[in-house]
Amino acid sequence: MKQAFEVGKFDLDIALRDAALDETNRPTRRMLANACIAVESYDAYYSARELIEALEAMHEGKAGAKAKLAEVLSNACDDFQRCLYYCVAGRGVVQMLDDLAWLSDILEARTVLSAELMRNNTPPMIQINPYVAPEPDGPVPSRDAEFVEGASWYLDPQLGGEIAD
Repeated sequence: MKQAFEVGKFDLDIALRDAALDETNRPTRRMLANACIAVESYDAYYSARELIEALEAMHEGKAGAKAKLAEVLSNACDDFQRCLYYCVAGRGVVQMLDDLAWLSDILEARTVLSAELMRNNTPPMIQINPYVAPEPDGPVPSRDAEFVEGASWYLDPQLGGEIAD
């Protein structure tokens, strides 16, 4: 005879917690996973996607890409996208994009699961937003689109660049 039992509410952050603790993940990936824990599913996913799109456009040399990245990083909203950017900044553009794409895959699955739970009227475990204010905590980067990219954009070892002493 099958017996039903209460399993409680589903933790949408379980994959992020696993990724954050997985010692086989690069430190940047572990940082990214930790940064997303408890951030609302849709907000986390679309914020990460917007950042990825800005970085990809810059990497591809598209017109207006620097202005878009400056806009994303100087946004007057909470510091979440800046947090994601600074987790990977300076690691080389290929690794930056690779790590953010990895994160995006996790966040996309989390968003799909969140939507499915809501459609089935089964709310997930309550997430307490880690950001205590909707505005930045301190100064934000300049909106100036004429910024100069750092060495990680040109000396990325995965692109054949070498950093000299």
